[in-house]
Amino acid sequence: MSKKQTLVVIGNGMVGQTFLSDLMASKIKDQYAVITFCEEPRVAYDRVRLTEYFSGKSAEDLSMVEEGFFETNNITLHLGDKAETIDLKEKTVLSKKGISISYDKLVLATGSFPFVPPIPGNDRENCMVYRTIEDLEAITSAAKTAKIGSVVGGGLLGLEAAKALQDLGLKTNVIQFSPRLMSAQLDDGGAKMLANKIEALGICVLPNKNTLEIIEGEKCKNKMIFADGEELETDLIVFSTGIRPRDEIARACGLKLGTRGGIAINNQCKTSDPDVYAIGECAVWNEQIFGLVAPGYAMGRTVISDLSGEVASFTGADMSTKLKLNGVDVASIGDAHATTKGALVYSYQNEVEGIYKRLVVSENGKKLLGAVLVGEASGYGTLLQYCLNEIDLPENPDALILPHRSDESVGLGSDALPATAQICSCFDVTKGQICSAIESGCMTIAALKSETKAATGCGGCLPLLKSVLDSELESAGIAVNTDLCEHFSHTRRDLYNIVMVEDIKTFDDLIEHHGSGRGCEICRQAVGSILASYWNEYVLEKNHISLQDTNDTFLANMQKDGTYSVVPRMTGGEVSPDMLIALGQVAKKYKLYTKVTGGQRIDMFGARVDQLPLIWKELIDAGFESGHAYGKSLRTVKSCVGSTWCRYGADDSISLAVALENRYKGLRAPHKIKFAVSGCTRECAEAQSKDIGVIATESGWNLYVCGNGGMKPRHGDLFATNLDKETLIKYIDRILVFYVRSADRMQRTSIWMENMEGGLDYLKSIVIEDKLNICDKLEAQMQHVIDTYQCEWKTTIEDESNLKRFRHFVNSDKHDQNVVFVEERGQIRPANSEEQKHLKIAEEV
Repeated sequence: MSKKQTLVVIGNGMVGQTFLSDLMASKIKDQYAVITFCEEPRVAYDRVRLTEYFSGKSAEDLSMVEEGFFETNNITLHLGDKAETIDLKEKTVLSKKGISISYDKLVLATGSFPFVPPIPGNDRENCMVYRTIEDLEAITSAAKTAKIGSVVGGGLLGLEAAKALQDLGLKTNVIQFSPRLMSAQLDDGGAKMLANKIEALGICVLPNKNTLEIIEGEKCKNKMIFADGEELETDLIVFSTGIRPRDEIARACGLKLGTRGGIAINNQCKTSDPDVYAIGECAVWNEQIFGLVAPGYAMGRTVISDLSGEVASFTGADMSTKLKLNGVDVASIGDAHATTKGALVYSYQNEVEGIYKRLVVSENGKKLLGAVLVGEASGYGTLLQYCLNEIDLPENPDALILPHRSDESVGLGSDALPATAQICSCFDVTKGQICSAIESGCMTIAALKSETKAATGCGGCLPLLKSVLDSELESAGIAVNTDLCEHFSHTRRDLYNIVMVEDIKTFDDLIEHHGSGRGCEICRQAVGSILASYWNEYVLEKNHISLQDTNDTFLANMQKDGTYSVVPRMTGGEVSPDMLIALGQVAKKYKLYTKVTGGQRIDMFGARVDQLPLIWKELIDAGFESGHAYGKSLRTVKSCVGSTWCRYGADDSISLAVALENRYKGLRAPHKIKFAVSGCTRECAEAQSKDIGVIATESGWNLYVCGNGGMKPRHGDLFATNLDKETLIKYIDRILVFYVRSADRMQRTSIWMENMEGGLDYLKSIVIEDKLNICDKLEAQMQHVIDTYQCEWKTTIEDESNLKRFRHFVNSDKHDQNVVFVEERGQIRPANSEEQKHLKIAEEV
């Protein structure tokens, strides 16, 4: 038996550890005695998820290393010891602790360090970087005595750092040297939309700011002096202005470096010394440094192939990325800036919904070169496949980003992808490999992730991975998995039952006992809805707030310019003159745009986040309460005037509408719910197009269920006729609670009905005939919701600690300069980009 060669790996970050894991899974694992140096006091952890440390996750939670990994694989680990010198001639490595190791092959995975601009004062107290857990511990400590924090740098990591400071309770600013955020990934339109959304969350974005120096502050610990003459007082400063490769050990031993630093490598990731490799952010290939982990993982796989004697090359990497920044979906694919000669651009911008999409296609319109998605990125997987696999685009490429034209199908199903299509770019997993794993018995997402590593990196490929799995199982005649997500092997309905049976009140308890991992945006929001609908607790409690979306977090609807709309409840559309006057006074005082909605309420637009509690207070004092327009809950009960005023009215529709709205207000559900009550069959309230519709007849009330308007209108089904009021309400109680318990995530009542086996007849058998013997429980649950109702606005303003998140965008009394209104028809509206430009010029003049 030949003697094992010694393989030394310097660096145990994400790339270094993944290299070790891949090596131990390869056929050459027994050919090498492996030794690794880890400079930090702990083994590799997931830096991509660093912000979770501020949400209570520990270093152990973020660890990438399974317990016993080094011992099981006979890897010698030198923890807390930095490799300092390399002797290329003698082929030895010497560590800071004096340990000398002879090697046959050497892999450098030393990573990078955060670049701090050479600004006078950058070493002042509370001037920090955001890179390691130790950095986060220092930031947490400094934040305890700080009120204002500022991040220098508006890239990916800078925006994550800003979210971290905000989570620590600081008023937060992002200082960006360039005119736009994420300048490497986003074009002007995408960056502007992202900035609007980030500012809407209470973070102030200051672009075009060149910091000249940092001095002692007057009100805060530090003051930043900018080249344009402006100043910013701040207690804490975090630098996130890019990275620089850690190449000092290579520089000292004489390895060739790139023009701007970094350890130069060839296509096999070999350095200028054939026995030394470099991977990850310390390496420079073709004068390019890759700042994402996926290219580093690819380099590591290339090294393993080269060590195995296989032909393999690293020839660059796809830098596409999809992530959620402060709750905002952002994605960038390929040539997002349209630098390719002859490139054509399609753009879609929906300022009302806060969505921006851009496609960059080839000159002949056949191939996708790049894309930008902000605010809504569900199409990322499809677009990435078009780009990576050079699949011909549909006849109308813009259909990929526009709202669908009628029933036109533009999605790229997994069936259309070739076996060579790359599904997971982090670990270079193809569709063919996934299909082979499925044929070998991997029938779940968890099994596929374990076998192939697909979706275990950034997770962006998870929807496509599930699509491939579902397609393959369906083709084989095997039932498709209906799990809510990878973290719960249960449907939403299963989880609801678990919550009820086991009296579970928090997401952490549920995932600890019935799930795995840390959860995702799908399961967290779904469970948040389940807990709210069953227990009906205040949604902004500490245990629940992280489960809410942006609108629920601020109890208001965020608009395209980052301001919010306020919709007080007007039961049944009824409002007194005094209350109307109060609304007018509030709107006038805070300069809000007002409009009567289709749900017979008055919506007030243009409120800043810091104004929300003040507005709520005045509305509550006038007799109003939250209209829950921001939640997946009962919205409105629309009504006509009925027999009270109308000569055709068969019954008192107004009184019934008011009673129904007061009964079901605050009920959380899988999706929004709308009611209407018409006083006669002339149907002025349009009850048959609502989730719950009631129409008066001479003999009683007719009940319609599961209708809706919107993109795909559905006429409600006639459920029961000639009901008295008591029976009507009893049936509605049962229907609503059964829907809340059994519907899928984000499923309207119309789709719920269409997907229900047995349909309307089955629902009647449960509600009217009590087929499942659960009607008493359904009614009891509804009574609990009624008994525990609270106006969330009132609960918020009554507790000072709840008001901390409702802060102004900037650390002064000045308004956000990016929120600009113009007057039209006697009211304000957001200024468009051209109007803002003219206003700015006029102001400068």
